[in-house]
Amino acid sequence: MYPEEIVKPMRQELVNAGFKELHTAAEVDNMLQEKGTTLIVVNSVCGCAAGTARPGTIMSLQSDKKPDNLTTVFAGVDVESTVKAREYMIPFPPSSPAVALFKDGELVHMLERHHIEGRSAEMIAENLAGAYQEFC
Repeated sequence: MYPEEIVKPMRQELVNAGFKELHTAAEVDNMLQEKGTTLIVVNSVCGCAAGTARPGTIMSLQSDKKPDNLTTVFAGVDVESTVKAREYMIPFPPSSPAVALFKDGELVHMLERHHIEGRSAEMIAENLAGAYQEFC
């Protein structure tokens, strides 16, 4: 578990962009029972989260289509909600950071860490914007 003072600015980056933090398994379940599209960002303290995952995800929201619900869990901090979110991401193995798009509770698009590492924020944004065009 990371100290809150370390992760607070990393959390805030997404919250300031309109993301709702999910802290419990019940919050994840409830969110994914809603109709429409939901984006879940598995946030992380790693460099690729800071350098490309968070900025790219935020940049993707400039698309004309975007998810109905923007949410985030924090790996290594929000343990309960992260475990529950990852259950919905099966068959993909646990990954931090990760970005998953759901439509009516079903996983329709997934960016795992290996899709994020070594790619620019612009590439992440373009990938997600393409998924929004298809599913949102």
